[in-house]
Amino acid sequence: MSDERDECDEAKEAVLPLGAAAIRALAAQVGLRPAKPWGQNFVVDANTVRRIARLAQVGPADVVLEVGPGLGSLTLALLERGARVTAVEIDPVLAELLPQTIAERTRLVPQALADRLRVVQADAMRVAGPSAEGGDFTPEPGQARGVQGLVELPGPVATALVANLPYNVAVPVLLTLLGRLPSLGRALVMVQWEVAERLAASPGDRAYGIPSVKVAWYGTARLAGHVPRTVFWPAPRVDSGLVEIVRRDPPATTATREEVFACVDAAFSQRRKTLRAALASWAGGAVRAEDVLRAAGVDPSIRGERLSVHDFARIAAAAAPIASSSSSAASRARFDTPADPGTA
Repeated sequence: MSDERDECDEAKEAVLPLGAAAIRALAAQVGLRPAKPWGQNFVVDANTVRRIARLAQVGPADVVLEVGPGLGSLTLALLERGARVTAVEIDPVLAELLPQTIAERTRLVPQALADRLRVVQADAMRVAGPSAEGGDFTPEPGQARGVQGLVELPGPVATALVANLPYNVAVPVLLTLLGRLPSLGRALVMVQWEVAERLAASPGDRAYGIPSVKVAWYGTARLAGHVPRTVFWPAPRVDSGLVEIVRRDPPATTATREEVFACVDAAFSQRRKTLRAALASWAGGAVRAEDVLRAAGVDPSIRGERLSVHDFARIAAAAAPIASSSSSAASRARFDTPADPGTA
């Protein structure tokens, strides 16, 4: 523990954080105007990024995956704590600028910098972990890992996700990375406040919905803090929230993750309806939906907002044997029915 603390202390002495003036100067240097489609809102307050790095509880033993490092303010805070960082940046200009910025604002020699920071220019939705890691990877038809734009992250595997996620793609990016990178033991992400509430919501909460259930498949989420809009450039119209996710095993079920998520999507597609009605199209009719729900021990008259991820896993698992039973019954009926003399 003392060695880890010493290494972290040495790193702190070596980092010059980015403030508002430095960030604007860097942007001017490369002619950057924050792009709304990429959700570019840069944190300009050094205390905020240091707070995020501290709450993430990362240190020299961690390899941190940072999505959207932008001009590098959070990257510096993570390096300051001694962590190694793999930064995924979609903007090619920023991806090229980041190593130079880090080199200029730390005392790391080139070899140490290369070991501590790796920059991957890619869309975070198109990255996968090292081949040896495994994880959920569902290729498009005819697609293999590393083909058609899918980028394999360099090793060593990431142990934590710490990121200021773009507002417009925060949930899909988070769910994709949690699925593809099982090595991520925890995450601390900054998202729009309303999204933060949804991610951390529990069954019965007003904000509870599809993101709440799907994140719960991977781990336990909680609100870890509030971030005012005033610490960003340009300032967004809403405040942000920090969400901590600690990974745990998914629910024990015979259903696949895809089957469970399809059930969740159906239940919340008509969230004001009872589960019997909301799951009718998913189950193949209201009567069959009720049979599945009763088999899973769930009241058909309640709404999806009252169910946990474990409840949805039971429902998805119960659907398979009922479908098999219905198919067998239909097959027996077809072969047991006497042929119409007029068609013989």
